Amino acid sequence: MKIYNKLSDFEPRGNAVVTTGTFDGIHVGHQKIIQRLIEKAKEINGESVLLTFWPHPRLIISPNDDNLKLLTTIDEKTEILEKLGIDHFVVLPFTREFSELSSEKYIEEILLHGLGTKAMVIGYDHRFGKNREGGIDYLRQHSERFKIEIEEISRQELENITISSTKIRNAILTGDVKTANELLGRDYQFSGPVVKGRQLGRTIGFPTANIQVQKKYKLIPKNGVYATYVFLRNKRYQGIMNIGNRPTVEGLGRTQEVHIFDFSDDIYGETIKVEILEFIREETKFENIGELIKQIEIDCQLAKSIFSKNA
Repeated sequence: MKIYNKLSDFEPRGNAVVTTGTFDGIHVGHQKIIQRLIEKAKEINGESVLLTFWPHPRLIISPNDDNLKLLTTIDEKTEILEKLGIDHFVVLPFTREFSELSSEKYIEEILLHGLGTKAMVIGYDHRFGKNREGGIDYLRQHSERFKIEIEEISRQELENITISSTKIRNAILTGDVKTANELLGRDYQFSGPVVKGRQLGRTIGFPTANIQVQKKYKLIPKNGVYATYVFLRNKRYQGIMNIGNRPTVEGLGRTQEVHIFDFSDDIYGETIKVEILEFIREETKFENIGELIKQIEIDCQLAKSIFSKNA
């Protein structure tokens, strides 16, 4: 897959089959559209192109909106799309100036001259251009002039996708990662560098890596303990992760700390990725450190049984 962060780097060949959207999460519903895009490209001897915009438009239009939480960062999205087999991933910078582009200029400058679009796979309600003035009807009315074949994604399919996205977010926020993973078609993930914390875990026999999630818009699951795969140095490990405020040790602020089984290397400053399999329990304040240790031992055993079922 070729990746473009500006339109001028793309070399239009007049055979692009394009879909466009935010595709947050790239869940199983999105994957059906992407699969159809790839099939359509093969049918007309073209190349599949997924066009998206970054930053997310709401981050530009409403920069102080802290309620926006996304399922995927742009790096995660790129990794997933590459595995799905897209030919070209075009990421256009979204700016206020771009939001003022008319629908006519959007078609001419982006779709025709920029990408060389021959066909599009888009939803019945797809809108583009200033004030969302353009849409699928506009494209069809001017199909002879634009010479773009349009394949419409049905209303029912799009509504199912919207429902799936909402279900995934709600599931993650309530700790139901099993449901989220089923809808995503993969395990929910996030990543970040390992930063120094209070280092209390190693004093009780359970050293933890404190992950700093650098994208504030990344959706983090509800507080609690989870069975988690950890990816580090091209290897996959098993572990448990606590998300929360660590009330037993009077933690200050919310953290994401993972205890990696059978691992004790110094990894401060290294970036790790976690994939979350299953919720184990709520975060709890214990009477003392001894009770906490007993519970962590139970958590580890529960996690290992989850890993064995998923092997």
